[in-house]
Amino acid sequence: MKQSKFIIRENTAVADHVYRLVLDGDTSEMKRGGQFVDLAIHGFFLRRPIAAQKWDSESMILFYKVVGNGTDVLSRMQAGESLDILTGLGNGFNASACKGKALVVCGGLGASPAFTLVKELLLCGHDVTVVLGFNKYDDMILADEYRLLGAEVHIATLDGSAGTKGFVTDVIASLENDFDYFYTCGPKVMMKAVCNSLDIPGEASLEERMGCGCGICYGCTCHTTKGAKRICADGPVFKKEEIIW
Repeated sequence: MKQSKFIIRENTAVADHVYRLVLDGDTSEMKRGGQFVDLAIHGFFLRRPIAAQKWDSESMILFYKVVGNGTDVLSRMQAGESLDILTGLGNGFNASACKGKALVVCGGLGASPAFTLVKELLLCGHDVTVVLGFNKYDDMILADEYRLLGAEVHIATLDGSAGTKGFVTDVIASLENDFDYFYTCGPKVMMKAVCNSLDIPGEASLEERMGCGCGICYGCTCHTTKGAKRICADGPVFKKEEIIW
């Protein structure tokens, strides 16, 4: 974990209440897709944890949704303003766990933290199929970016305004089941359904309201087969067989 000051380069609405935040600063503690950062927002005691989509040596990109007062303030910040951020938090996805063909299933903003994972899987020579689920077309993010990486991309929307009408599990059921490993990130109910529908090993990135974001307060514990675990420090990524839904 490292505390650094980042400068906002871009803070732009890209979907319904969803923003793309481009930040310049020290990203040296970011190691794996699925890790997150913790942003201090002026006027609010608790930081806001947000998963990183991607980063290079001098900048990183985050996607976030305006769901409360804190993220509303964040959405109104302008280029040139600064943010105090803790980086390198959490344990990310394990790309080396996949030996052949990977299935990556994301719901909503879950499309963001899985992006670096998919890039790494493709660089390792794996075939990667990405299934993205959204409520409607106006919620959709990163589908074209995943295609540009070289992944096979399928879309599901609840209202049928893009791709398959229905759930990500409907799309999965239509695919050839020749995957050897899966990764999932998104709403809890979606990830539970994905884990229950697949008989192959995999990983899920859990989400919970966090206090400290670095394992001190134990405010984001979850139940696993190995006892209570902190989502912020022991996760947010856990193996499928560990999770007690």
